[in-house]
Amino acid sequence: MSILRVEGVEASYGAVRALQGISLEVAKGSMVALLGANGAGKSTMLKAISGMVKPSSGTIEFDGERLNGRTPNQIVRLGIAHVPEGRKIFRDLTVFENLCMGAYTRKDSAAIKDDLNAVLQLFPQLQQRQKQLGGSLSGGEQQMLAIGRGLMARPKLLLLDEPSLGLAPLIVADIFTALKKINREQGTTMLIVEQNVHIALKNTVFGYVLQVGRVAIEGNSEELRQHEDLVESYMGVHE
Repeated sequence: MSILRVEGVEASYGAVRALQGISLEVAKGSMVALLGANGAGKSTMLKAISGMVKPSSGTIEFDGERLNGRTPNQIVRLGIAHVPEGRKIFRDLTVFENLCMGAYTRKDSAAIKDDLNAVLQLFPQLQQRQKQLGGSLSGGEQQMLAIGRGLMARPKLLLLDEPSLGLAPLIVADIFTALKKINREQGTTMLIVEQNVHIALKNTVFGYVLQVGRVAIEGNSEELRQHEDLVESYMGVHE
């Protein structure tokens, strides 16, 4: 059963056609990879889903609801959280304040407290740094904070844009271990944009490879891993 369905979506930045008729599906409870070179349209696809980019044509449906025309705030309330490329944490707010910002659409105070405790247990480094400013954290800790902030919205679907970017391999492994734990224990569906082909396909069940705004290849992640050279050949293509 698909929780997210994208059909023939097109989007542009001025004269640049960033998405050229993309169609994809994400099964409920799954982890799906969205791969491609810089400029392939990966980030734009996530922004279109979360309402930050308005498609010029095509449809996006989430959990039976059409997203076209909805604001980012409305989309968060429907159950989608977006962890952006570059983390985009609030550098002048504390770790605790950053996490609380993730729950800004919620009114259930007791459940918010429970979710905060769960995030701090998932990322013990943040537990120790609750009073530190977000900007003082290491890159890996900032990525954990960005993910934790997204989880505070209690999403059904978590969109992650380049979670491994600029991080050491051991930190990347820790991040993906945490993501798989969230997926397994909470059932949170994930659509993960990545340029690290190996780590993405190792930790997902299905993958799409974008090339200049179109889906070039798609398939079961295990099958794509057996043809990793083919996948990587698409990663060197730039707009």
